[in-house]
Amino acid sequence: MNDPIFAIIEKEKQRQSEGLELIPSENYVSENVLKAMGSILTNKYSEGYPKLRYYGGNENIDQAETLAIERAKQLFHADHANVQPHSGANANEAVYFAWCKPGDTILAMSLPAGGHLTHGSPVTRSAKIYNFVGYGVTEDGDIDYDELEKLALEHQPQIILVGYSAFMKIPDFDRVAKVAAKVAEQSGHEVLLMADMAHVAGLIAGGVHPNPLEHGFHVMTSTTHKTLRGPRGGLIVSMGKVGNPLKKTERKLENIPTLIDRAVFPGTQGGPLEHVIAAKAVAFEEDLQPEFKEYAANIVKNAKALAEALKAEGFKLQGDGTDNHLILVDVKSSFGINGKLYEYALDKIGLTLNANALPTDKGAAFRPSGVRLGTPAMTTRGLGPDEMEQIAKWMKQVAEICAKAGDNKGLANYDGELDKLHKEVKDFALRFPVPGIN
Repeated sequence: MNDPIFAIIEKEKQRQSEGLELIPSENYVSENVLKAMGSILTNKYSEGYPKLRYYGGNENIDQAETLAIERAKQLFHADHANVQPHSGANANEAVYFAWCKPGDTILAMSLPAGGHLTHGSPVTRSAKIYNFVGYGVTEDGDIDYDELEKLALEHQPQIILVGYSAFMKIPDFDRVAKVAAKVAEQSGHEVLLMADMAHVAGLIAGGVHPNPLEHGFHVMTSTTHKTLRGPRGGLIVSMGKVGNPLKKTERKLENIPTLIDRAVFPGTQGGPLEHVIAAKAVAFEEDLQPEFKEYAANIVKNAKALAEALKAEGFKLQGDGTDNHLILVDVKSSFGINGKLYEYALDKIGLTLNANALPTDKGAAFRPSGVRLGTPAMTTRGLGPDEMEQIAKWMKQVAEICAKAGDNKGLANYDGELDKLHKEVKDFALRFPVPGIN
C-alpha cells in the first residue's frame, strides 16, 4: 500500500495510542465495530427502508438494518428507531422537518448557554428555516426553567427541545413536559417534546441518566459515537404508532415515528450508509450487555473524580462540577489564560480537549474563557479515579506554563518543559491500550 493515506492512518493510530483523549464527544470503538464499518456493505445502495426499498438485492441489508432498529428500540425502550441519519445534525433536522413548517417556532437552549449549533445558531441552515428562541442557564449552571416556561408561554413553540453540548446537570424532563402541556392547552396545538441526548445517550443506555422517553418526551435524537461507543452517525428513537413511511401520514404526535421516517428519507437524505448501520447494530448489541452498565457508571465516577481533582489544583468549574460525563473549566478566571492557548499547549503534551465559550463569554469564539473535557474515552481505556488525579496535575502544570508564556509565540520558550511532560503522558498512555488498535 503505497498511497500516503495509509501512512497518515498509521500516524493517527500512534497519536491515539500515545496520548489521552479528553474531548467528551469522542470515544474508541471495538474491533468488531471497526470490522463492520469497513465491510463490503459499503457497496450496496438501499434507498428506502427494510422491505420497502427502491433497489433490488437488499435481502441481507434488510436483516442488518432491522437488527439495528430492534436493538436501538430495546436499548432506549422506544416504540420506533430510525438508524439512517448520517449524523446528529441530520437527525435533528429530520425531526424539525417532520413536525414543523417553515417559520414555526422551536424553543431550545441557546448556544452560549451550552446548546448545540443545530439548536438555532444563526450560521446553520435550520435557523434560516425555523424561528428559534433560546433559553439560558442559571448562575449555578442549571437550565433556567422559569425562563424556559416564560418563553414557551410567550412564543407557543411547535417544539420544545432539551439538548446541549456543554451542560453538566441532569435535566428535569418532567418539569419541561408540564410546560409543554401548558403551551398545548393555551395554544390549542400539540407540542412536540424533543431531547437531543447525543452526549449522554450512553449514560441513558447504561441506566445512570434518566431516559426522556420515560418522562413524557416524544422523540430523542443522538449521535451513535460519543458515550454509545459506536460508529460516527445519527439516531432517532420515538414513541407512537409505526406506519408505512411511503404513505402520507396525518400530522399528529401519535404518528411521529412515521413522520420521522418520511422526513429522513426521502425528506432530508438519500441512500443510507448500510456499512455504518451494521456497525451501529454491533455497538447497540455491545451496549445491551451488563458490562456496559458498569462502564456508564464508571464514566460518571471518573468525571466526578476529575472535577474534584481539578478544583483541588485551583481550577474553577462551570456549575462547580458535573453530574454527567462532561466538565467545563473556566481557565480565564482560574489562571488568566484563554481556552485556545490552553488547548494548543495541552495538545503539545498529548492531552486533547477543546476550547469552549462559557455562558458569560461575549463574542469569544476564538479566544474563549473555557475548555471542555470529559471521561468517556479515558474510561474505555481503563483509567479510573486515581488516574484522574494525575491528569489534573498535568493540566495544572500546563496552565501555569501558559500563564507565564502569555501566547502561542511565548509558549516556544517552554518547549523543554512541555517535551518532558509529553514523555510522561506518552509513557502513561501506553499503559492503557486503545481498543481495536493492533
